[in-house]
Amino acid sequence: MSPLPPAGARNVDIFAIDKLRLLFIFFVPGFISMKVYSLMVAAERRDFSKDLLEAVAYSAVNFAALSWLILIMNTGQFYSEHKGWYYVLTVAIMFVVPMFWPFLFLKVASLPFVAKHIVHPIPKPWDYVFGKKEAYWIIVHLKNGRRIGGLYDTRSFASSYPAKEQIYLQQVWELDKKGAFVKAIDRSKGVIITGDDILAVEFFE
Repeated sequence: MSPLPPAGARNVDIFAIDKLRLLFIFFVPGFISMKVYSLMVAAERRDFSKDLLEAVAYSAVNFAALSWLILIMNTGQFYSEHKGWYYVLTVAIMFVVPMFWPFLFLKVASLPFVAKHIVHPIPKPWDYVFGKKEAYWIIVHLKNGRRIGGLYDTRSFASSYPAKEQIYLQQVWELDKKGAFVKAIDRSKGVIITGDDILAVEFFE
């Protein structure tokens, strides 16, 4: 299914095209971009049934950015001479490229000269830090004065907005009075700490 009819194909009145086909063409690319973005950036749960216009707008941006390719695909004898490539490129325009726009947007938004002029798309420092998926030695300071030290790595987990802050450290370590890591607690399988109990979190390489 192509965003534009191929050159030489039978002319069809756009208003006579099945409504489902129109919805598919003008909704799906934007929906894919929105869905990928929601998986990358913690945000309120979206009701995608109410985001039709936004998805259509993102689809329009996708088609505008790829208009040069769509023009090539529908110029001259491209369709008749390269049918295979025509449908491969159509799939790329409809499904593949929309997945990359969120990555590009976040990459550009993180550039220093851009970041100072726009609101950062990640709502909380908690999500910003843990969203990097990096390994840390962590000391969690609790409101009752207790400190918990541990390793945050590939088997650890931190919740994302809008869920309440919670963290699972895959390994708990003993701390000395100065806060230095002494040794892993024997048979430790980790610890879950709820945000309501946390006063501050320290990170170490």
